[in-house]
Amino acid sequence: MNREIYLKELIEAKFGSVRYFAEQIGVPYTTVRSILERGVLNAKMENIINICKGLGITPEQLYNFEDSVISKINKLAVQLHKDRQEKVYNFTEQQYKKQNKVVELPANNEVIISGAVSAGTGEYLGDGYKETVPYNGEIPDHDFAVVVNGDSMEPTFENKQIIFVKETQEVRNGQFVIADYDHQAYVKKFMRDENGCRLVSLNKKYSDLPINEEHEMSIFGVVVL
Repeated sequence: MNREIYLKELIEAKFGSVRYFAEQIGVPYTTVRSILERGVLNAKMENIINICKGLGITPEQLYNFEDSVISKINKLAVQLHKDRQEKVYNFTEQQYKKQNKVVELPANNEVIISGAVSAGTGEYLGDGYKETVPYNGEIPDHDFAVVVNGDSMEPTFENKQIIFVKETQEVRNGQFVIADYDHQAYVKKFMRDENGCRLVSLNKKYSDLPINEEHEMSIFGVVVL
């Protein structure tokens, strides 16, 4: 198999037809067809670059096709008996299907926990507590991380869930915050309306925490979702 035949088969395997492929990469169909008929080595470099980009290969791979793995496989495959060619094909098909079924697993990261915040009875932050724990998933930009204790913020935040926080004292209505309320640390929803300011639990079995002169309240930061 020469490089032009390989190129044509690759185009048809990925795009169905040469004409459709040409439309997708913005190169005239007649130009692509001419390259397949007259040879890659006679084509303009800009067209070769566009073709290779569309197929997910490099011009070097195309120009050096005679020395490529595909070429070496083809040279050996044509010398095999039919039953052995069938085995090579079946193995190649299996590898192709496995490749397309690969699932990218979440990255195994580590997070430094600065303590716990309560969804119910309150916790204490600020004693310098630090613990490094494993975390499976993408870690957002944050200033510190904490663990949720309790169920008052379910279903958004579950018990023992790690949440990430950006330090700020500027809070918008409806944001989830980490707050110091009467010297206890909570994760709550900050609300401001005609009834005043308060820290709200999503789980309705917990009462809201009113923000007024009777209670001390400060904001550690807002939760990064």
